[in-house]
Amino acid sequence: MTLHDAIQQLLRQQGRPMTTKEIADALNKNKWYVKKDQSIIASSQIDLRTRNYSGLFQRNGTTVSLIGQPNTKVTSPAKANPEEIKQAPKTLTVLGNDTKLLEKVLMNEKNYKLPVDADELIPDKPGLYCLRLKSGSRLPEPFQKALEDRKHNIIYIGIASQSLHKRLMQELRAKGHGTFFRSLGAVLGFRPEKGSLTDKANKRNYTFSAKDEKTIINWINQHLLVNWINYEGDFESFETYLIEKYLPLLNLDKNPAALKALSDLRAECVRIANAE
Repeated sequence: MTLHDAIQQLLRQQGRPMTTKEIADALNKNKWYVKKDQSIIASSQIDLRTRNYSGLFQRNGTTVSLIGQPNTKVTSPAKANPEEIKQAPKTLTVLGNDTKLLEKVLMNEKNYKLPVDADELIPDKPGLYCLRLKSGSRLPEPFQKALEDRKHNIIYIGIASQSLHKRLMQELRAKGHGTFFRSLGAVLGFRPEKGSLTDKANKRNYTFSAKDEKTIINWINQHLLVNWINYEGDFESFETYLIEKYLPLLNLDKNPAALKALSDLRAECVRIANAE
């Protein structure tokens, strides 16, 4: 991860502007970026990098924020009144109260990462996530043509009401029952083992063989990009708004442009998994 990537990730995670010193202290602690000589990151280095990447960051004195994020000077914690520090999470959590900014951060293609680079960064916090097809990658037909008709590369938008990390491990790593993972596997031509759900209480949550899961995960690592935002609000309304606006290819629920071909594939998988 580059230094400016680490700064972006930190600002998205905190949901508020930060001083160059706060950023340097946080990155020295979390080790998202480590200098080649292993020396500590200085606030002057944060100052220079954020000024050099004016397309990503905006400045107000020593305060840094993401483009589109309200940028007000941040009171130094050392001088702040203890009562003000206690109230900071409510007054400075900008993203949770600004869905337009949330949307901008979530959908900005510059913020997306390969899943293999994101595994350790995904927070154990509630939020929303979006998956895109990497440039140059293709889905099997008729799905590739359907994606091209939508004139974007967005294939799935989802919510994690408790933990983004847990949900994305389900969706990208098959660690649990991921709706997206089941859909993608079917689109890629994989099918569950016959009768694998006959003794299960849930007759719809089909899975693939361990070998097929590994192949699907490898495909995800090579061909998809992921981004997420922390959020604690009206998940259903916000997710519905995003799905209706962007029409992500592999979302069925809430999607005005849901693909019958995908519904048919998922139904076929359910039939196979419940066959005697």
